[in-house]
Amino acid sequence: MAENTDVVVIGGGYAGVMAANRLTRREDVTVTLINPRPTFVDRIRLHQLVGGSDDAVVDYRDVLGERVRLVVDTVTRIDTAGRRVTLAAGDPVGYDYLVYAVGSGSADPSVPGAAEFAYPIADLEEARRLRPVLDAVPATAPVTVVGAGPTGIETAAELAELGRAVTLACGGVLGPYLHARGRRSVAGRLAKLGVTVLQGPGAKVTAVTRDAVRLADGRELPSEVTIWTAGFGVPDLAARSGLSTDALGRLRTDETLTSVDDARVVAAGDAAAPSDLPLRMSCQAAIPLGARAADTVLSRIAGERPEPLNQAFAGQCVSLGRGAGIFQFAHRYDVALGFHVAGRPGARLKEFVCRSIIKQLAGEARKPGSYGLHRVSGGPRRQRLLAARPAEPTIAERTA
Repeated sequence: MAENTDVVVIGGGYAGVMAANRLTRREDVTVTLINPRPTFVDRIRLHQLVGGSDDAVVDYRDVLGERVRLVVDTVTRIDTAGRRVTLAAGDPVGYDYLVYAVGSGSADPSVPGAAEFAYPIADLEEARRLRPVLDAVPATAPVTVVGAGPTGIETAAELAELGRAVTLACGGVLGPYLHARGRRSVAGRLAKLGVTVLQGPGAKVTAVTRDAVRLADGRELPSEVTIWTAGFGVPDLAARSGLSTDALGRLRTDETLTSVDDARVVAAGDAAAPSDLPLRMSCQAAIPLGARAADTVLSRIAGERPEPLNQAFAGQCVSLGRGAGIFQFAHRYDVALGFHVAGRPGARLKEFVCRSIIKQLAGEARKPGSYGLHRVSGGPRRQRLLAARPAEPTIAERTA
């Protein structure tokens, strides 16, 4: 009888669920998924939770394979020498291989007053905390959304469509990923919804108080509710466990997503930094990275050399309220093109993408190995790597 292999996946988000499901391709692999929540959080809908049009959660039974054991707990430390993880409440769990898919959350804001008076919405608990705060203030109360990435734009549009008086403080350019044409389209839609968009260096928020925000150019804006969407951070679990991380705390890996320190640890999703050239934090990157991480583990179990990362992007889709949206098309290597779909067709395309993400996870749960988008060529990543290749091979490369 073949020896059984135990794989622990830390994190039950897009990357972790994809990896866990895919690992069940082998009957001799036991998969344990450890996640602090009992339900799957559909993070791309958290702005809808804030606006009241979706609860942003999915039952794990709908997206997780039957052979995946779900443990609801928090990992406090990874013991790579002993090959086990320590839990906050339960007994330690041993592993033969570990998939590190802890995801991302709100970055600790360094702006004075932001941590005390602003409301981040990068995770489920934060978004749920904001809902009653908004419900408690009049519809005419000024609301400021800080940050002009997809989360900031979507939150501002969602609330403005409900009749809220919203100011979007960009601190730079609106939608930095977008092509100039797409940016103009988004600006037009926000203006139609009544959102006041403040762009440029002078619009950077320098302080937050209980009822106002202060900008770099000296302006002070009344703000009954300030929502903070600027920047993401990752948990410090890898660093606390003695693993190598980049400046943001992402686990440093090679191109097979294997830790540079330990060939038994593989990373996926927002908390992975392959070759110090991490991908854009997004579910669009997380799901293929989860599939790639699982394939790396399965290759090592089979005694085969894992394939390197080969990631392609389609663009970025942003909802602009329930009635409109934009799908910004991009080169495979994640640079925006001049073509986009906007308005109601953009909203329909955005909703199609949101639904398809859950279907991809559910499809992999039903038929492990069926997902294949992580094999689509992502363009000139290899050329970028050649310019930054380390002189010495990593530990993972030496033990492959």
